[in-house]
Amino acid sequence: MNKTRQQELIRWLKQQSARAKSWIRLSMMLGLLSGLLILAQAWLLAGLLHSLIVTQTPRDTLWQSFLFLALTFVLRAAITWLREQVGFICGRVIREEMRKLVLDRLHTLGPAWIKGKPAGSWATLILEQIEDMQDYYARYLPQISLAGIIPLLILVSIFPINWAAGLILFATAPLIPVFMALVGMGAADANRRNFVALARLSGNFLDSLRGLDTLRLFDRAAAETRQIKDSTEQFRARTMEVLRLAFLSSAVLEFFASISIAVVAVYFGFSYLGELHFGSYGTPVTLFAGFLVLILAPEFFQPLRDLGVFYHAKAQAVGAAESLLEFLTSEVDIPSTGQQPWDNSAPLTLQAEEMYILSPEGKTLAGPLNFTLQAGRRVAIVGLSGAGKSSLLNALLGFLPYRGSLTVNGTALRDIDADAWRQQISWVGQDPHLPAVTLRQNILLGQPQATEQQLAAVIEQAYVSEFLPLLPAGLDTAIGEDAARLSVGQAQRVAVARALLSPCALLLLDEPTASLDAHSEQRVMSALSQAAIRQTTLLVTHRLEDSENFDEVWVMDKGQVVEQGTSQQLRDQHGHFARLLAQRSQEL
Repeated sequence: MNKTRQQELIRWLKQQSARAKSWIRLSMMLGLLSGLLILAQAWLLAGLLHSLIVTQTPRDTLWQSFLFLALTFVLRAAITWLREQVGFICGRVIREEMRKLVLDRLHTLGPAWIKGKPAGSWATLILEQIEDMQDYYARYLPQISLAGIIPLLILVSIFPINWAAGLILFATAPLIPVFMALVGMGAADANRRNFVALARLSGNFLDSLRGLDTLRLFDRAAAETRQIKDSTEQFRARTMEVLRLAFLSSAVLEFFASISIAVVAVYFGFSYLGELHFGSYGTPVTLFAGFLVLILAPEFFQPLRDLGVFYHAKAQAVGAAESLLEFLTSEVDIPSTGQQPWDNSAPLTLQAEEMYILSPEGKTLAGPLNFTLQAGRRVAIVGLSGAGKSSLLNALLGFLPYRGSLTVNGTALRDIDADAWRQQISWVGQDPHLPAVTLRQNILLGQPQATEQQLAAVIEQAYVSEFLPLLPAGLDTAIGEDAARLSVGQAQRVAVARALLSPCALLLLDEPTASLDAHSEQRVMSALSQAAIRQTTLLVTHRLEDSENFDEVWVMDKGQVVEQGTSQQLRDQHGHFARLLAQRSQEL
């Protein structure tokens, strides 16, 4: 990572800290108060030792000093605990805001953009990478100020007592941040590479799990196992590289701090032996001065050592921020939406003129498209994979941008409020999504206020009633994660029931019978055919036989509608549709 990019990421990370600025300041003030207590603690302890050893003051006359010393220990422990709590709250506030930014961005980009990305990479981004920024905000940022203020307070306390000891500490202190920065730059690059590898590994592993049946079918399970093993080994090596740099950073800090403290100890040792006669402003070196400096010397370096430890948190945060910032600031073409409300009293008519459907990156997916879908008409769209069928549905849903003209009852789709428009659409795809816990909740997802009579009607229409007696708790059966208790055909029927329950002006069907057995396919298409009679319908399908009962068939090829007509008319034309039929017959 070049220096300019790293500085850009650091500036962005600091900008996010404004969301919890008060918590960061409170953490810094608590750290400063802890530093003042360290000074008081050292002063009291050195005074007690001097009184007991040198002046031989009776212990019973020093009870107030002992009491104050014990109080400083208790207060310092309490402040340390409180600072940890404040730091956690600070990090949590910023992490919640970052997750909200990511989720809002995903919502804006829409499912058409998300679908092409591995789900595992989103889990890594939202969970692990944002989580790894906790210590940066909770500890590193407050520690930057404390690493300068507390050593300065200690120097101010030491110099009036012994300038030589103060000079030793002052001269050796800069070595720690210098070497910390040198090691930290390497750690930031290692962390960045580690996060990229983790995102890829997560996405690859989840995709492998989803395609496990396919891998077994083509006897690729062993090869996929080896690939995962190799990827995991590479990730292990990268992780060990990050840990090696972290340990190296800590070792460098401890080395220079130990050298400095040892030099101070040697200085006082030779001073007490009478070999050195400087540093105490012409007076003999007292036991109080020696104890005070030796007690404060480790505390002088402790904020710098803490900063060194937390510097690794900074490197970790910078590595995590790169992919996060790239995602949040990537230039994509987001579908525009207007504020015009939708009048659902009129039948729905769609018309497209020289319409080009674009990907979020600006690539043309389909077009030019010219068609008119009259209100109440049922149209089946057929064509080879990649012809642009699903892209058209995604554009109608408002998930893909487009150029040209697409109007709904004479009003441009981009001028209509997106939420109001989607309220008029029912959609059934090839992968049913049932996010709620029970069967009942999934059917009522879009219409929670539906009556029992309405619910019973759609259950019967979608043939959910056929398998309902097999479930232990009927409609209140928990279907499990990803509808594990249901077969694909049963889950698809539930999705159809949900669509039938929501009255709409436009019904969009995207391969609703894909991956279904013959019995489930017959049931689902029967229910959808009944629903399609009552509303404007677009059906995307590879099964040409499904189009026979529709009013019109559109054949798409290379992103354009190349043929329109009834199923029989297209058969007689001996064009694209006839060739698709012939190809289908050969496959069967």
